[in-house]
Amino acid sequence: MNKFYKGGFLSGYRTYIMSSVGILSAIAAYAVGDSDIFITLQSIFTLGGIFFLRKSNEPKDKSNG
Repeated sequence: MNKFYKGGFLSGYRTYIMSSVGILSAIAAYAVGDSDIFITLQSIFTLGGIFFLRKSNEPKDKSNG
């Protein structure tokens, strides 16, 4: 149960999961008619930017050589 509380195998991917869920929510809101295409694209670009910004800030593998 402790592994479940700490996130298990997805413990280091919280930002990626939240960005993906946000993008899916924006697409779903557009699909049911709650938002227009401009709001949907604005949300997708913002969440995609957060996704790639997080990916660029990850430390690279350090090799001793």
